[in-house]
Amino acid sequence: MKSFFAADAATRADDPQQREFQSAFLVVSKQLKPKKNGGDYLAVVLCDRTGQIEAKMWDNVAQYASVFDANDVVGVKGYVNRYNGRPQLILQTVARLDPESVDFGDFLPKTDKDIDQLWAQLCGFVEGITDSHLRGLVQTFLDDQEFATAFRTAPAAKIMHHAFIGGLLEHVVSLMSLCDLACRNYPQVNRDLVLTGAFLHDIGKIHELCYARSFGYTTRGQLLGHMIIELEMLQRKIAGVPGFPEEWKALLEHMIISHHGQYEYGSPKLPMFPEALMLHYLDDLDSKMESMRAQFEREAGMAGGWTSFNASLGRPLLNSRKFLETVREEPEEDLQAEASGAE
Repeated sequence: MKSFFAADAATRADDPQQREFQSAFLVVSKQLKPKKNGGDYLAVVLCDRTGQIEAKMWDNVAQYASVFDANDVVGVKGYVNRYNGRPQLILQTVARLDPESVDFGDFLPKTDKDIDQLWAQLCGFVEGITDSHLRGLVQTFLDDQEFATAFRTAPAAKIMHHAFIGGLLEHVVSLMSLCDLACRNYPQVNRDLVLTGAFLHDIGKIHELCYARSFGYTTRGQLLGHMIIELEMLQRKIAGVPGFPEEWKALLEHMIISHHGQYEYGSPKLPMFPEALMLHYLDDLDSKMESMRAQFEREAGMAGGWTSFNASLGRPLLNSRKFLETVREEPEEDLQAEASGAE
């Protein structure tokens, strides 16, 4: 049973009495890098269900470098410190654990939302689709037990956003909620089409990604990508909906292949009608807001409101809530002194 998690590191790093730890983690990545003064060190990213954390091994590297690799679960011993304001682990010993003895539920990050409630919300949106062909199409997916099980479990991405078990379902429900709100403001947009597109836009992730032991790409996912896989899935299900209109099919296919919004992001077509444009921007909004939330959560223990550089957004981030709370807590005389100095 794990007693030390990645999320505990920030607190433990600030308490000299609790810096030492012994625990188990899933290895996300492992690199052997040269030290500035000669020799090598190990740069490792570890994770468990509470998140990821960077780790370094500086001593006895030759002894442990070949003991483990990415996707292994390892037992580690060492201590916690801070580097550039962020907690990190310094590893002293590493041992690969037998996968048969491991409960991977401890090591894969998981949504903190209730899966059954998310599923109920999804079903509610589907029931609200008024067009019988579109509603019937989505229902064929929901009635497919193999699909439903995977859809409730899969992450929405390997790293970028909603990268946790249940992340795909959470993302789609959030996106459908945004679409529902936006359609009220733009009555010229076909709500049924937008909601159906929101449901379909990432369904191929269940085949593109592998997530049994760690998050990565399947061979098919690497070769085709989720958009091509989604077109295949869509065509198979449409074949089971009698009289499904060709016009709906063409619009849905376009929404799938254009939802990334730009050629350089993998969309072979740009959004060309209102519902496709709305889907792209709201999908982009939801993914970016989740990327920010996750960054703030990972770096909750850092002083001040600024985070480190966020690679997916290409900038450091300001936690505005934390920043405003800090400002409110400053004594009034300090604020007046700062104002005087600015003058």
